[in-house]
Amino acid sequence: MTAGALQRVIRRAGQRAASVERCGMCAAPVDAEHRHVWDEQDRELVCACPPCSLLFDREAAGGDRYQLVPTRGTRLAGPAADELGVPVGLAFFVKRRDGQVFGHYPSPLGTTESEIDAESWRAVEARSPALAELRPRVEALLVWAGTRHGGGQQWLVPVDDCFRLVALIRRHWTGMSGGSAVWREVPRFFDDLGRRHGPPSGDH
Repeated sequence: MTAGALQRVIRRAGQRAASVERCGMCAAPVDAEHRHVWDEQDRELVCACPPCSLLFDREAAGGDRYQLVPTRGTRLAGPAADELGVPVGLAFFVKRRDGQVFGHYPSPLGTTESEIDAESWRAVEARSPALAELRPRVEALLVWAGTRHGGGQQWLVPVDDCFRLVALIRRHWTGMSGGSAVWREVPRFFDDLGRRHGPPSGDH
């Protein structure tokens, strides 16, 4: 994903709805809990209404361009942060169609991105088999490393969850270290993942 495309996704995720959001496929209104489709050509997420979501739910329905973001989420029990060298408290990792994996590190300005060493990623997959089934572009490994604010959680999540987290950080960050508001919101975000997706899997 290019920096410009990522910034557009983050901007949309962080904006309050000043007008009715619409499906990026058919322009129908969508509610707050709508699905998203990854557009490989424009390298961005687009909103999808229920009928369009059903259309792209079929395997290969979107050809080489469109891919529906899934809804599954799984908390992983096995540690991954050490092997991947996460330099900050929060990061998410997305696999591309060619097998390359990139780490994205949220900040008050958006994210920074770096390619992950292939051998390191294979070691993480070996310890957490669920990651071998990570769907390129539309799912991510989300890591909240242990910090004084909490942490020690790793999730396989839909990639739009990661963009929501980035938008949350941008919205609430103050000062050099983030301020108290952002570190109240981050645990709430992960609590919400737990409510929506359930307890940790037995994956190690």
